[in-house]
Amino acid sequence: MNTQKSLTEYIAKIGLLLLCAIIASCNTLKRVGEDELLLTKNTIYADGEKVTNDDIKSLIVQKPNSTLLGYPLRLNLYNLAKQNPDSSYQDWLHKKEKREQRLTNWLSTKQVDRLGESFLVKGYSEWLKNIGEPPTVIDTSRTTKSLNRLEAYYGSKGYFNNKTDYHIVNSNRKQRAQIDYSIDLGKPYIIDSITSDISSKAIDSIYKSQTDESLIVSGNQFDLNNFTYERERLTSLFRNSGIYNFQESSIKYTILRDTTTTHDDQKMDIELNIDNLKSRSENTLTTSEYKVHKFNKINIYTDYLFNEEKDSLQSVDYENITIYHKGKLRYRPKALVNSVFLEKDSIYRDIDRLRTYRQITNLNTFKYPSIDLIQDSTHTKLTSNIYLAARPKYSSETNFDVTHSDIQRLGFAFSQSLVIRNVFRGAETLSFSARGTFGLLADRSLSEDFFSEIGGDINLTFPRIWMPLFNTEKIIPYYMLPQTRMSIGTSFQKNIGLDKQTFNSILSYNWAPTNFKKNNIELLNLQFVRNLNTSRYFVEYQNSYRRLDEIANGYDNPIEYPELIPLFDDNTDPALTIPDGTTGFIDEALNNGLISPGTEGYNEVRSIEERRERLTQDNLIFATNYSYTKNNKNGINDNDFYQFRFKLESAGNLLSAMSNIVTFNQDENANLLVFDVPYSQYVKTEFDYIKHWDLTGSNVLAMRSFFGIAIPYGNSNNIPFTRSYFAGGSNDNRAWNVYSLGPGKTQEVNDFNEANLKLALNMEYRFPIAGDIKGALFADAGNIWNVWDNVDDTDATFNGFSSLADIALGTGFGLRYDFTYFVIRLDTGFKTYNPAKVTSQRWFSEYNFANAVFNIGINYPF
Repeated sequence: MNTQKSLTEYIAKIGLLLLCAIIASCNTLKRVGEDELLLTKNTIYADGEKVTNDDIKSLIVQKPNSTLLGYPLRLNLYNLAKQNPDSSYQDWLHKKEKREQRLTNWLSTKQVDRLGESFLVKGYSEWLKNIGEPPTVIDTSRTTKSLNRLEAYYGSKGYFNNKTDYHIVNSNRKQRAQIDYSIDLGKPYIIDSITSDISSKAIDSIYKSQTDESLIVSGNQFDLNNFTYERERLTSLFRNSGIYNFQESSIKYTILRDTTTTHDDQKMDIELNIDNLKSRSENTLTTSEYKVHKFNKINIYTDYLFNEEKDSLQSVDYENITIYHKGKLRYRPKALVNSVFLEKDSIYRDIDRLRTYRQITNLNTFKYPSIDLIQDSTHTKLTSNIYLAARPKYSSETNFDVTHSDIQRLGFAFSQSLVIRNVFRGAETLSFSARGTFGLLADRSLSEDFFSEIGGDINLTFPRIWMPLFNTEKIIPYYMLPQTRMSIGTSFQKNIGLDKQTFNSILSYNWAPTNFKKNNIELLNLQFVRNLNTSRYFVEYQNSYRRLDEIANGYDNPIEYPELIPLFDDNTDPALTIPDGTTGFIDEALNNGLISPGTEGYNEVRSIEERRERLTQDNLIFATNYSYTKNNKNGINDNDFYQFRFKLESAGNLLSAMSNIVTFNQDENANLLVFDVPYSQYVKTEFDYIKHWDLTGSNVLAMRSFFGIAIPYGNSNNIPFTRSYFAGGSNDNRAWNVYSLGPGKTQEVNDFNEANLKLALNMEYRFPIAGDIKGALFADAGNIWNVWDNVDDTDATFNGFSSLADIALGTGFGLRYDFTYFVIRLDTGFKTYNPAKVTSQRWFSEYNFANAVFNIGINYPF
């Protein structure tokens, strides 16, 4: 085994040396001509001061080759490629007189031609060119283009008289140079007077009522961006004030400035011009005055086909809206009308139209709707026709997967779902799902190596807040996309863990006031977990078994303790049998005086037994929680955003209040029982904050901070396993495996280490490497602790600020492959600071590949 390991390490070292040799042999100037210069750096100076603004630096057309930690990796990959692989192949083929003929005889003429197109001959060079980067040779024509961009940019900021220039600065290194761009800004122009010339009376009246909100302000420096934003603001203002057909192109600005002035008082006069509506019919262009439009009629076509006659449809009027349908109306009128925010006799507003689109889509019953607006002959009244195309009432989906993991040698998973839409004619959605997993366990030593897990769920979703006796519409209007979800589900496990049976039920409400804010209330979150095979505990939790067996080894002497012999097996090195031996030894140690109370051995056996009782105990969680999420991310490509999440959960309070009315049974620890199970009682809160900074050149700095605490009280002295915290894993501290870090300064005491307090701080620097391959450097800090529960071990509990010394630090690097819509990543984490070690060995004692942790994940960890 050691020989094989040494051979593997030797081969790895040889491979690393070869890779270093290839990289070192790369000539950065290989593709740079003798009379050319490789661009190494761009620097911009405005009035002698260095410019650090990324937006301004992005105006430079020609940029230096990208680097990875200072090394031009992509450039050297490009240099490794053959420039003309076809010519090289032909030269090689004809270098010897009979080489082509011998290859043709051995292969064929067609295969010889294909050989020239193969990956080894041509493909790898094309691949290197694609992921690589050609050398950036200084091109003065592109430099001049950059100057023009800089001149235009600063001109847009009011520096109309700016002057630009550049200087090529040769480097001390051969054929390398940088370019310094310099801008003499001059004096900026200042906005003086602002006047308006508006053709339409309605537009003029709306504009004058909102002049205080204008972004064009007298006395401010001229900035072209403010004019763009002001156009957008005015367009939104008019289109939300009844002018449904307003065109942004109607807005123009006349700027009057004296370009010959040389004194410091450089002012300009601004005139806002808003023309009348322009419309084209055939070859005629006509203009007309903008007018405020009100809705005269609103129609909904529930299942209208565009090629059929409307006269054949039936109709029903409900709250000033006419609903057209074929045959029997399949939807309750109230459900449709509540999704429409256009109102009869009200003015047109763009926001109402957008909200109508969103809410109808939120019903999950129709495809994306079509809303047509038709104006009457007076050009002041609108008819709105809303066309809806129904989704299929029934839809189903089947999935089948083959799985493999540390637990499963081979597994087959399937799921089947059925969705029924518009169940009660109010756009409700009912779904049934069934799932199952079957296969072989990885541990062949077990008497049974076959496992199974089956389960099913029923979900019912209402596109509104369903709360009988309460009218929530004024508090949570329909434009906030309210939803109510009811679900009930169960699952059964066989030969996995303790063979659990679970039951869960949820009643939740969610709504989104804006695209960036979301609220969710789970009024009821009920979970019941029943362990069916608790005798397997020490089979599954091997760390606990080994600790117990080590203590028992001191009592396996048949002469001194003959009564304990039945607890051990007949091997040369006796070990406790499971479950009779483990149960019998714990009973002897704690109840029959085998180990003296208060000793280290007694306390450790008691700790093992308390954890066994906790993890084999059935759980009943009757909780309520609220979560709030806010972010400012615009699309999947936005790399400069933040996200904040807050959650508050409380469990057991309702049952505790009921105990004053209803008499509950009690167990031997005086815990109240519901269905013969002690219910959990705790309060839990979490804060999660994520921030991304978009740096230059597709580089991103990402940060995440997390704090969570769950406090048991009343009927509980600990937190259920499913509600506790763990540390380690691909989305947490990547230098530790999942569940292996903590609590506190303990080191993998249990198979699944968890606690009720967690702190985490993650930083990650992401950068491009080549093409879709990205890289990352990361640092993960954090740990878990026990606090205010039934754990007494000071190494595992939070004892004030001094416990912050137990925060573990992992650092490392990762590779990602970006598939645009998802990312596959491989992270390598190193234990940089391990609080479980003695003080002198905590820093870098395991900072090597032998102790590294490798994590494979989907998408970024935060």
